[in-house]
Amino acid sequence: MSASPATAVAPISTRVMNLAHFVTQSARRHPERVAFVHGSLVLNWRQLDQRIDAMAAALVERFGVHKGDRVLVQSQNCNQMFESMFACFRIGAVWVPTNFRQTPDEVAYQARTSGAVGMICGSAFAGHQAACAAGAETLRFFIGIGGAAFGPDFDAIVAEHLGRKAEPAAVDRDDPCWFLFTSGTTGHPKAAVLTHGQMAFVITNHLCDLMPGTTENDAALVVAPLSHGAGVHQLTQVARGAATILLPTERFDVEAARSLAERWRVTNIFTVPTILKLLVEHPSVDRYDHSSLRHIVYAGAPMYRSDQKFALGKLGPVLVQYFGLGEVTGNITVLPPNYHRIEDEGARVGTCGFERTAMQVSIRSPDGAEVAAGETGEICVIGPAVFPGYYNNPDANRKAFRDGWFRTGDLGHLDDEGFLYITGRASDMYISGGSNIYPREIEEKILAHPGIHEAAVVGVPDPVWGEVGVAVCVAKADFPVTAAELEDWLKERIARYKLPKRFLFWSELPKSGYGKITKKDIRERLAAAGEA
Repeated sequence: MSASPATAVAPISTRVMNLAHFVTQSARRHPERVAFVHGSLVLNWRQLDQRIDAMAAALVERFGVHKGDRVLVQSQNCNQMFESMFACFRIGAVWVPTNFRQTPDEVAYQARTSGAVGMICGSAFAGHQAACAAGAETLRFFIGIGGAAFGPDFDAIVAEHLGRKAEPAAVDRDDPCWFLFTSGTTGHPKAAVLTHGQMAFVITNHLCDLMPGTTENDAALVVAPLSHGAGVHQLTQVARGAATILLPTERFDVEAARSLAERWRVTNIFTVPTILKLLVEHPSVDRYDHSSLRHIVYAGAPMYRSDQKFALGKLGPVLVQYFGLGEVTGNITVLPPNYHRIEDEGARVGTCGFERTAMQVSIRSPDGAEVAAGETGEICVIGPAVFPGYYNNPDANRKAFRDGWFRTGDLGHLDDEGFLYITGRASDMYISGGSNIYPREIEEKILAHPGIHEAAVVGVPDPVWGEVGVAVCVAKADFPVTAAELEDWLKERIARYKLPKRFLFWSELPKSGYGKITKKDIRERLAAAGEA
């Protein structure tokens, strides 16, 4: 008699660890070790855990925050912002950080969209608080950071509740913990829902693929806003009891970053290519000891080959690249240090790496069919790091998923060994004379010119060709170059049909709050100047 087929077993429980328990674990094991540094403030793990307990208790007892409630945070990097994340997690509330460089109206939109019940806001952002108070009916309390006039002070609340604890919320795998707003390059930002179970996988995956061997003896320097990728990165440090070191001022200071890295023996940094470029090209790179660095993790945008080589020459084999979006919490591919080579021979130039542990990538055609290795299509991904969807946005969710695959909106191809090569955003591609043009390839060639510091290529309408490319460049101060010279130089290195129609030189390129070149702003500026 044959055996009956296996039947699915309904899960008895989907409960997972509350992410705030990472702080508790580190406080138990390493109570006196340094946990957090910001300027003259140095907190050990015991103090950090107590402060988080106090704020969590206050949110429940004083402000009536319940599991599932959203708390908006508008702040520059500081210990209070960091503590607010874990205080929300601890009580099962949802942390909703904003990009602090956004306008008051943009932040008010996020307050309305998220349905936030309260707002924690830095004293420098009184206009943002006022806009939220006027534009978001769900907000019922405000907490200020740094002596703000619009609400009770964060530190005073902590001092009042020190020694009190809120019962850690029991959470399931799919319970939300963080609303991560997208950059909104094609419209209003959307709130990507991140959950306790998903983020536990992301933290494990980051530690496995990006920074293996991280322990309490490590330290991470934060050079990007905690509201997005840097916040995810710091969660991994908390999970291993490693110290978090913040820059002392809002403005990015290369000299200060170098000094802190030397003083605290920093072992890892999360950044974006533009900031990494500043770090290695600044004269201070040769004045401070960076021998403690093991991993400089860069993401958010591709790093051009010339910049890779320069960074490797200055820092050695410490570069780690990952490709990911907020919706996949960074977990798509990884290119470890051993694949970053300064010599072109044997190097996989242009790749962003291979699939992250337990993640799967597929390149799909516009109709959803998987394409063969070497063929360009949309990069799609499945795996435990993929978010469950956008908050209260069914239309966006329908567009974001197809057959279970998350559609990144990025274009690229896989080689025969599974290494991914990004061609660009689907929205960046333009069609000239019936041919698809991918700006990334052209930008790589332009940046190989010794006189070019930065470059971006965008497509603009053209009555003859449909669209043509415009190259906007920033020249190096000590190496003047003309448009004609650059065009002649590029003709020898790229097919003529890919050659930009015009070459413009600006003093700088517009960038987002996270250091990415914003092509949307470039197009708007070109249109305003009659160049589009």
